[in-house]
Amino acid sequence: MGGNIKNGKKRILIVDDHPIIRCGLRQTINNEPDMMVCGEACDTNEARKAIRDTKPDMAIIDISLKDSNGLDLIKDLRNQYPNLYILTNSVHSESVYGERVLRAGARGYITKDADPDELLIAIRKVLSGQLYTSETMATRIVDKMFCGRVSHGQSPVDCLSDRELEVFQLIGQGFSTRQIADRLFLSVKTIGTYRAHIQDKLRLSGANDLLQYAIQWTASQIAVG
Repeated sequence: MGGNIKNGKKRILIVDDHPIIRCGLRQTINNEPDMMVCGEACDTNEARKAIRDTKPDMAIIDISLKDSNGLDLIKDLRNQYPNLYILTNSVHSESVYGERVLRAGARGYITKDADPDELLIAIRKVLSGQLYTSETMATRIVDKMFCGRVSHGQSPVDCLSDRELEVFQLIGQGFSTRQIADRLFLSVKTIGTYRAHIQDKLRLSGANDLLQYAIQWTASQIAVG
């Protein structure tokens, strides 16, 4: 996709529901001679329309969007636009979502507290067809793939599926079962099933323990305010 404009600049779409973040990314990217922001979106619907209209080379996507989880968008875009490079930019620790976004189809992960220079390195590396991860994440992936080892610092939450993690995070943000069901376009019964699976995997004794653990975990995973 993209790469067909006269000035030869790589075209980048920003998908983030915070205007101030989009502004900062736009300024950083547009100051570079070899790249430009071709569009912005705050949710999945806007993102899909912007991709059709602007044909970007890359999309920088936040995990937590206004109307959905960025992981779902990444998976959809990987299927629909296999040549679109995707870099994830998130407030969450790489240890939580790094491997998940790579499995979903992104080519890199960088947190929002990274320096602008580091962001540009990540963008250029992904645009060149390479993966961008920290050394810690790269080592962790190699250990799991080729050595069968799991990091000693691995969180119990890592055993949750992508959807279970999304439900768990929403519980930690204070959403009720009904609110989560409405947000994810699922039934209350389905969310109840997810809650039961989460409790079982995390070895929690009941709903109160789940709520407390989810709140504590969600608060601890925010890299920046």
